[in-house]
Amino acid sequence: MSQDSAPLVVVMGVSGSGKTTVGRLLAQSLGVPYAEGDDFHPAANVAKMRAGHPLDDEDRRPWLEEIARWLAGHTDSGGVVTCSALKRRYRDRLASAAPRVFFLHLDGSPELIAARISARRGHFMPPDLLRTQFADLEPLGDDEAGAAVPIDGPPEQTAALAHAAVTPPEADPPAPQGSE
Repeated sequence: MSQDSAPLVVVMGVSGSGKTTVGRLLAQSLGVPYAEGDDFHPAANVAKMRAGHPLDDEDRRPWLEEIARWLAGHTDSGGVVTCSALKRRYRDRLASAAPRVFFLHLDGSPELIAARISARRGHFMPPDLLRTQFADLEPLGDDEAGAAVPIDGPPEQTAALAHAAVTPPEADPPAPQGSE
């Protein structure tokens, strides 16, 4: 990621990992647009998940294409979008649309995430599908631009860790020039 451009970030992870909460906080702290990945799902996908059926690759294709278009449209301005991006091939598709994208994996234990899913109300993703998401999850590869951030603290702490992961460290000031 170039230091003179705003970060372009996909906040990824299984359902219930905090993508929406952390994504919004991260976008706000970076001063870039935010997009909720769930909003890109066709109605048929939402209905399928609500009925307790996991999505397959064909179901995810149009959703990933819409997210890829959003990323491509924000390569100059930067932005943060949420997307489970569980499989490497999904991340490769997104990265092909926006080569400087940074994947931020919100990483937590199945027990912690299951407890969070059980506590939330009004979301279409039933807790029973969490097992299939963990089964599909492929960790970031060493050759992928990204980082994993633990989610075991409060959302503000996770967002601060996320911000640190996506922003380059400040350049060290030059050493003072002294006389010999």
